[in-house]
Amino acid sequence: MSSTQSFQTDSIFAKLEEAIGKRDMYTKQKYAKISALKKQLDKHIYYEDNRKIYEDNLLLFNEYQSFNYDSAYYYLEEAKAKAILLKDTLKLSQARIKEGFVLMSSGLFKEAIDTLKIIDTESLSNPLKFEYYAVKARTFFDLADYTRDFRFSQNYIQHGNEFLNQALLYVEPNSNEYWNTESLRRLKQNDWEGAQEAFTYWIANFELPAHYYAIATSSLAYVYSVQGDEEKQLEYLARAAIADIQSATKETVAIRNLASELFEIGELKKANRYISIAMEDATFYNARHRKLEISSILPIIEKAQIQKTETQNKKLTKIVIALSILALLVVVFLIVIIKQLKARNASRKILAESNLKLQELNTNLKEVDNIKQEYITYFLKVSSDFISKMDKLQKNILHKIISKQPEEVVQILKKYSVSKERAHLFQQFDEVFLKLFPAFKEEYNKLFPEKERTLMNNDDSLNNEMRIFALYRLGVQDSNQVADFLQLSVATIYSYKTRIKGKSDFKDNFEEKIMDIRQFESKN
Repeated sequence: MSSTQSFQTDSIFAKLEEAIGKRDMYTKQKYAKISALKKQLDKHIYYEDNRKIYEDNLLLFNEYQSFNYDSAYYYLEEAKAKAILLKDTLKLSQARIKEGFVLMSSGLFKEAIDTLKIIDTESLSNPLKFEYYAVKARTFFDLADYTRDFRFSQNYIQHGNEFLNQALLYVEPNSNEYWNTESLRRLKQNDWEGAQEAFTYWIANFELPAHYYAIATSSLAYVYSVQGDEEKQLEYLARAAIADIQSATKETVAIRNLASELFEIGELKKANRYISIAMEDATFYNARHRKLEISSILPIIEKAQIQKTETQNKKLTKIVIALSILALLVVVFLIVIIKQLKARNASRKILAESNLKLQELNTNLKEVDNIKQEYITYFLKVSSDFISKMDKLQKNILHKIISKQPEEVVQILKKYSVSKERAHLFQQFDEVFLKLFPAFKEEYNKLFPEKERTLMNNDDSLNNEMRIFALYRLGVQDSNQVADFLQLSVATIYSYKTRIKGKSDFKDNFEEKIMDIRQFESKN
């Protein structure tokens, strides 16, 4: 390693540390941009401009797509709903392409592939065809990286290359999108020199947005790693990590890969710091596959740190024994020993806290997965039942209309009860929730004095007050969303919450007590 290269790498790492120190500022800037877009959306909702509402939801999705999975998916669903309302199949296809991207980013590869399959590519414009094939290629490449099994990954990579070749047919020549795709194509075909040339040309000759710059530098780092240039690999991974932080990108691999490489060369302190940041980002975004990947690396780095500390302590003990003969230096060495022991104890305490946090994170991940699995099943069942009912109703009405029996059409519609369907929806929600949290009602009532507790005859149902906090326990904490689901006004929701907490023995931390209710606890 030359002194010039070493100086440049140190300079890049200094910039990375500076960017890490400003992470909160970059995140606030992201939220400010999102807030402005939400205000714009509210204005278009007020004027009922559905096309603008669709566009605003896509803009919000674009801000969230590499920032927070749940919010990105929410605004994408809103955009899809508007596309359906507008009966615009092209807009619906555009939204579904983006849905494939965000599902893939969250590690839901099968769901991403299934979503992309239903899109009619013949009806797409060339830019959308490019985006479609590019997302499909990226999905198979990420699936290959996640699988890490040669028996399957080679097939996934082959599919990815085929889709990349198709994407190149529709991309605008000599554009950021072209060079992103062409560079990746060379990389995935193991054309290392060609990939290095393409990525270097792209970086040098185009104005790259932060997200593209992160992709280019991270990919170039991988090329340098294959070529055995460790110095360049670390430099470009650090550049990619800086770009991700500055653009508030949470769905990222650069800083995780950087931590892994630093661990390999013995830079344990930096490796532990960066892998912790990677875990924070993956958790914030809710990228399932990234959290699993990081969880497999984090304990190894922490164990190495412990071993390094123990090795240092053993060396210190030998030095103390050897130098203890020198009576005049005993006091000096005792001071050193005391300091080292304090440092060791502090290190052990920090490591113990880290392990405890990791265990708590794993527990929370399992709980979230349980909740999502149950409610995905619940959503599918409700959707299927609703479609079946609508199909039956449609066929019945069509039959009556064809038979020229309009009076009977009116009678059929009068029999259809929206309130009954909503009650059935709440009943199904209650059953699924109480299956996940069987002790919820009992633990909920413990938060109130005896005279204020809610007694219900039916063990399998909740009242509206309980449902508000059942939704809160599931993570649905936006009053607008709660109001939409329960068909109440936002003001009513606030009123319920204020009144309920006012009756509780835990007015100041009522929500924390609700979140402490665990799954599958015994009612005894």
